[in-house]
Amino acid sequence: MSKRATIAVDIQNDYFPGGRFPLEGMEQAAANARAVLDAARERGDLIVHVRHEFADASAPFFHPGSPGADINPAAAPQGDEVVLTKNNVNAFKDTDLQRILDDNGITDVVIVGAMSHMCIDAATRAASDLGYRTTVIADACATRDLEFQGTTVPAAQVHAAMMSGLAFGYATVTDARDWIGNPRAA
Repeated sequence: MSKRATIAVDIQNDYFPGGRFPLEGMEQAAANARAVLDAARERGDLIVHVRHEFADASAPFFHPGSPGADINPAAAPQGDEVVLTKNNVNAFKDTDLQRILDDNGITDVVIVGAMSHMCIDAATRAASDLGYRTTVIADACATRDLEFQGTTVPAAQVHAAMMSGLAFGYATVTDARDWIGNPRAA
């Protein structure tokens, strides 16, 4: 078994068109995430799917038991792949994620999913802080426009800012094609 895990974070229906909180470019990001997951499966990597459910029913999306909180078919788990449910932004907080990785001897993690500025950022920083060699597949992640003090920041700029920050000190940031085609990643 590989010493690497691919972690698919929050690739859930509410983030897709028609969902309660659609992200820009989510369909393409999910397609890229699927390609990464398929390559990881072929390489014998551990696959972990993380899905978010808000504990509070007044949350704007990911209501417990709702179709919007389900993992989208584009990145659906296969076989006995691990599926964790989280109630926090950070996939490591109050979940068994670190134990699962450690029990499987994982030293490297690859992260795909959503949202770049929230759960991808938190999972990446946590993984790095916990000592895992961390890679983020930028084009397999998505986000949305944000607003700050009356200024709208376009999703592409939000994503670029998050990826540049993660690349600066927390992770190798690459794209799906380069990661899949890199024989050293295997």
